[in-house]
Amino acid sequence: MFVILRFAVPLDRADDFEARARAAADFFAGRPGCESAEIGKNVDDPELWALVTRWADVGSYRRAYNGYEAKMTLMPLLNEAIDEPTAYADAADVGFNVPRGSA
Repeated sequence: MFVILRFAVPLDRADDFEARARAAADFFAGRPGCESAEIGKNVDDPELWALVTRWADVGSYRRAYNGYEAKMTLMPLLNEAIDEPTAYADAADVGFNVPRGSA
């Protein structure tokens, strides 16, 4: 499975954001089950960034958020993410899925 977290970052905050995003990517990369973690800047919109991670399974991804270090490293950054669904998996593994916000 993979996760795409997107961020809208004003140009004057890009250097600070990039440092914090790299710290988050490094943190994720050190977690069990993380297969890759990288940040990127959109080639068309200079204020759009992404933190993309790939995981062995959804459980590994969810467990990466546990603990004090995760809260201190990840949460300040992730609070700035664009509010949208982020986790993706092979369609056959997902099966029937109810859209977020529907009853």
